[in-house]
Amino acid sequence: MYQHILYKSQQGIARITLNRPQVYHALNPELIREITQAVLVAHADETVRVVVITGAGDKAFCSGADLKEATESKKTASETLEEFYEPMIDAIREIPKPVICRLNGLAVGAGCSLALACDMIIASEESYLSLLFVQIGLMPDAGATFFLPRLVGAAKAFELATTGRKVSATEAAQIGLINKAVPAAELDGEIEKLTTYYQSAPTLAIGMIKKVLNQSFQSDLARMQEFERVNQDILFESQDAREGISSFLQKKKADFKGY
Repeated sequence: MYQHILYKSQQGIARITLNRPQVYHALNPELIREITQAVLVAHADETVRVVVITGAGDKAFCSGADLKEATESKKTASETLEEFYEPMIDAIREIPKPVICRLNGLAVGAGCSLALACDMIIASEESYLSLLFVQIGLMPDAGATFFLPRLVGAAKAFELATTGRKVSATEAAQIGLINKAVPAAELDGEIEKLTTYYQSAPTLAIGMIKKVLNQSFQSDLARMQEFERVNQDILFESQDAREGISSFLQKKKADFKGY
C-alpha cells in the first residue's frame, strides 16, 4: 500500500516510519501524501489510541524537502505547500489522538516543521533540529512559524528562524522546543513508556483536550471557558467518564476503552 513509509498498527499503537533512507527521508510529494494518508487511516481506526512518527534507521528523522525534486517541479512553492504540506500538518493536528515524534536523528527544514506539529517529541541526545530554510534564502514553512514562537517564545523563535543553527536535542529540551532528550539506547524505552500509558488512557478525553488546546492559541478566556463547557458536557456522558468516576470512588484502577 505504501512505497515510502512503513505503517504498522498493533495493540492500539499506529507507527508511521518514514522510509527514504537514501535521502535521509527527504520529503517529496509521494512521501508527504503517504504520511497524510497514514495519519488519516489512524484517525479513522477506532482501535488506534496513539500514533508514533519516526524515521527508519538511526541517522535521520527527516532531512526536509527534497530540493532536487522541488526545483524540477512545475508547481510554485505556494501550490506545493497548499497541496501537500498543509494537509499533512492539518491531519496531525486534527487527529483526536496523541501523536508522538520519535526523533531518532536530524530534523531539518520541513522535517523540523513535521516534528513540531506532533503533540510530543522525544529525541535521542545525538539528534538535532534546524530550521535551515534561511540558509538557502527561504523562510520556515509547513506550520513552523505557528508552532515555534508558541513553544519557545518570540525572541528565541526569531533567533532560530533567522540563523537556522543546529539545536542539539539537549538544548531543545532545555528551551521547551521538545519534551525530552535521552541517550539513544533509551529512546525506545521512553517511547514505550508513553505508548503504554496512551494505550489504556481515556482517548476520547485526550482528543478533546487536544482539540481545545489547539483553540487556545487564538482565543480569549471567555471563549476557552465556552469550549470547556461544550466539550466537558460530551465527556461527562461518555463511557470512559462513567468508568473513571466509578473507579475513583471505588479506589480501583479504571479500565478506559477510549470512548
